[in-house]
Amino acid sequence: MISLRLPPDLERELDSLAKSEGKSRTEIVKQSILEYLQNRLHRKTPFELGSDLFGKHNSGMVDLAKNRKKYLQDNLRKKNEKRSTH
Repeated sequence: MISLRLPPDLERELDSLAKSEGKSRTEIVKQSILEYLQNRLHRKTPFELGSDLFGKHNSGMVDLAKNRKKYLQDNLRKKNEKRSTH
């Protein structure tokens, strides 16, 4: 059993909502706690939230993040080679 104290204004809002929905305050509070727990337990990770965006513009280099310096050096070397031949 849980006992809690609410500020008067929040208690009035709870009473008003309960009356408009034809429910008891207890039912509203239980439902609110259940929704809160479900949202917290099934919270998506940042990866899950952005999964539809990842890989959208695929470079074809699956190790780009890991070997970014190597790729950058290679590209700079190729660019410098082109300059020196012209």
